[in-house]
Amino acid sequence: MTTARKTTTVFLTVLCGLLLTIVGLTKQWPMWTWPTLAVLLLLVPAVAFRFAALRRGSVPVSFEEQLTATPVERTECHVSRVSLPSLWDDYSFVFSATVRWYLLGSPGDGPVLNPAGIAVEAILNRTRAVTERREPGRASLVQHELNGVLSHMCPDSSGHVQAMAEDVSLTLLEQDQERLDRLADVRKDKAVWEHQRKYEQSKRQYLGEDVLKDTGSAVVWWLAKNDEHVEKTVADLALLAQLTSAANDTDIPERLQNLVAQRPDERAAPELLQEAPASAAQERTAADHLSGFFDAMGFTEGDVRRTMLAKQISHIVTEQNRHETAEDLLRRFDPPATFTSDDSGEEPNAGGEDGR
Repeated sequence: MTTARKTTTVFLTVLCGLLLTIVGLTKQWPMWTWPTLAVLLLLVPAVAFRFAALRRGSVPVSFEEQLTATPVERTECHVSRVSLPSLWDDYSFVFSATVRWYLLGSPGDGPVLNPAGIAVEAILNRTRAVTERREPGRASLVQHELNGVLSHMCPDSSGHVQAMAEDVSLTLLEQDQERLDRLADVRKDKAVWEHQRKYEQSKRQYLGEDVLKDTGSAVVWWLAKNDEHVEKTVADLALLAQLTSAANDTDIPERLQNLVAQRPDERAAPELLQEAPASAAQERTAADHLSGFFDAMGFTEGDVRRTMLAKQISHIVTEQNRHETAEDLLRRFDPPATFTSDDSGEEPNAGGEDGR
């Protein structure tokens, strides 16, 4: 029975005794009832105490001391910006927290201790065991992990104090965080470049080893690309043969050399090219245009007016510093006289276009 219960029992016994005394005086009980009433008032509390002791059993002394001992006083201190190692060399975490502890033994039973230092050391050792296995790029995640690891009261290695930590903060130095961000950007760019390079290699391999392996493969591929338009594929046979030979660094097969030697426009209208005059295949000169002008004016071949006008136009062209054009006009319409060496006695030919 606890002290509070004992006090309550005694108080109720005294109260009952007073009530019974008042009733006995009022009712004028006989004299022999008063000794009996006093014995009952003393016997009832004793029986109650005995019954409570039998139900409770024996109580250890240590438990009773614990109930009566003064409460344990917990103290705390703040740890700020402590550098702790990470998984990567030269990259450290910055740790801050509030450390709480209490002594496991009485200060008077052992040597003089600094419990704050022992508690801080215990917390830093527990924190370091976590951070040295974590990458620095995951500081926020490791901070939440430490909040769970350090939230329990645990004894230190010497067994003098129990310690825990609250308000845990874990960050990186600003310059280290900038370096990690730059490294992350480089890794991302490298990954993109690697994918692009592999894509280009795959595309070259597809074109070189499949599409342009030979002219037949190129023709089939080109036919599929042009929605089975056979006419267009046939028209491009020469181009495909040249492309395939260049891709494989080989000569064009003999069976396709005739297609390559002949241009597509030549295959389309060979008769038209054969019937075309030689002058159409060449660029027309100023003399050709002037001859057409004379023909349009009705100055036919042998007309002296053609020579006269040609000389005048040649003189004008010379004044414009077009000497080659002027000489070409004179050669065409007023060539120098030619003499024959035969015995016929014919006079020299000086007829311009007439002698042509």
